[in-house]
Formats: sequence, structure tokens, C-alpha cells
Amino acid sequence: MDKNFAARRRRDLIIAAVLTAIAALVPLFVKDVVVQNILILTLMYAGLSQSWNILSGYCGQISLGHALYFGLGAYTTELLFTKFGVLPWFGMLAGGVVSALIAMGLGYPFFRLRGHYFVIATIVIAEIGLLLFHNWEWAGAAMGITIPIRGDSWLKFQFARSKVPYFYFALLLACVAWFVTWWLEDSKWGFWWRAVKDNPDAAESLGVDVFNSKMGAAAVSAFLVAVGGSFYAQFVSYIDPESVMGFQFSLLMALPAVLGGIGTLWGPVLGAAILIPLTEITRFKFGGSGSGVDLIIYGTLIVLISLALPRGLMSLFSRPKKTGATR
Repeated sequence: MDKNFAARRRRDLIIAAVLTAIAALVPLFVKDVVVQNILILTLMYAGLSQSWNILSGYCGQISLGHALYFGLGAYTTELLFTKFGVLPWFGMLAGGVVSALIAMGLGYPFFRLRGHYFVIATIVIAEIGLLLFHNWEWAGAAMGITIPIRGDSWLKFQFARSKVPYFYFALLLACVAWFVTWWLEDSKWGFWWRAVKDNPDAAESLGVDVFNSKMGAAAVSAFLVAVGGSFYAQFVSYIDPESVMGFQFSLLMALPAVLGGIGTLWGPVLGAAILIPLTEITRFKFGGSGSGVDLIIYGTLIVLISLALPRGLMSLFSRPKKTGATR
């Protein structure tokens, strides 16, 4: 391994450990419920965007249909919990496995598409999933599912009196997604994905299994996103098709990575740290009037940053290199 690359990986790991330790102390000083809610959503979307980045950033398969896996994770967990009494922890794993299997099943025909055709296909299949759940009576249809509150409990992953436990799980989700990405980046799969992203035909000529590498990226990405959907369902205690499968979730997973730097390790984290608080604050301050001022402010800032830094905010920290990818 290149010594500079190895040094950067160690540095990234140390920085991640320090940031995690600092974040773990935040609830000791931040008691405001609104601020805690923003922090929880920020961490959740950092993990979701990092998961989306595995498939779309590293492997180059841009998806705008990840809300499907988010919703599948939420519905699998809550249907098992409300219908059969299965604990949410097992529901999370089941949701992740179901989403990974469906991602690979969809990948079989879809990964034969390229460019904007693949993007359109992901949007269409997510919308089909949304319509199916809108009309699935056993799963609550458009009325959704209300999760019964049975007291504060880590076993049932329900907390009505405090948001702090949700904060720590969201932090764990963000850390797991980041570490999985960090580990995969230097693995055989990571090198395959970057080769497929740059030039799939050249990669295949060099012996890279292009199709299976895409399938692997899809499975990992969908599994982690589904776990995030399961967490969100427990956090809000109510789900319906629009609240967990709406197109806005696909966008909110993609935007932090795109803004921070798609295909980079820290891009989704940096993007989420800016976008999600901005989204929540503008919505809280201006969204209640119905005038759309919050969306105007939010959209304008995104456009300005994108125009100034088309490669994402991480390009501010990159240095000219002869070899290697932007970190």
C-alpha cells in the first residue's frame, strides 16, 4: 500500500474517533429538545447519505430511488412489531436483509442500464413501491401504522421521555456507515467500484466482475439505508407511505453527498452537517407561514454552493495529486 494513502487512512480513523467522542458528549450540554431533534436527524442523514454514497458515489450508479429501501426497513420493522410482537432490533435486521435482497433482485435487470436510464428506473420503481403500500390494506394502506408506546425500554427501542437514546443510536448508525465505507474503500470491492465508476468497459477488460460488483454495492447500500428507515420509524412512532417512501427521502439522502463531495469519505458527513440543520432551521423559522420562504432560502444556498464548488465542499480540502482519489 502507498505510504501516503496508508497515512491518510490512519488520519481519517483518528479524526473519526475524535469526532465521535466529542459528539457523544453533546447530550450532556444540549438539553433543548428542538436542538436534540435536529442533531438526531443530522446524524441519521449522515449515515443514510454515506450508505447512498457506496452505490452512487463509489460505484457510480446514481440512484434516486433509495426511499424504497428506507420505507421497506421502516415497514418491515413495524409490521413485525405490531402484528407479531417481534422486537424492533430483529425487525431492523429483517428489514435490512429484505431490502438487500430486493436491491439485488432489482439490480439484475437494472444494472444492464446505464446513465440517465438507470436513474429513471430507480425513480420509477420507488414510485411503484409507494403506490403499492398506499393500497396494501394489511400494512395500513394510506392510513399508515401507529406504533404503540409501551414504556421507555431499550429492549423495545421506545423512549417517550427523552430523545437522548435516539441520539446515541443515530450516532452509532452514522459511525457504522462511515466505518463500513472506510473499510471497503481499501478492499478489493472498493477498488472494483472505483474502476467500474471510471470506465466499466475498461474495468471488465482487466478482469473486474462489473455486474457482481454493482450487486454487492447495492446490497450493502440498501441494507444500511433500511436500518436507518427502521430507526426513523421507531423515532417518530408513526409511519405511512408518504412519510417513509416519499421522493423527498431519496433526495435528502443524495444531496448531502453531492454537496459535500460525491464518492468521498467525508463528503456525506460534511454535507449532512450543513444541509440538515439548514433544512430544519429554515422550515422551523419560515415554513409555518405557507409562503415557501424556507424552500427559497434552502434552494438558493444549495445552488450557490453547487455553482461555486461543483466537486463538492471537500474540494476545499483537496490538494493537487499525481495519483489517488479525492478524500
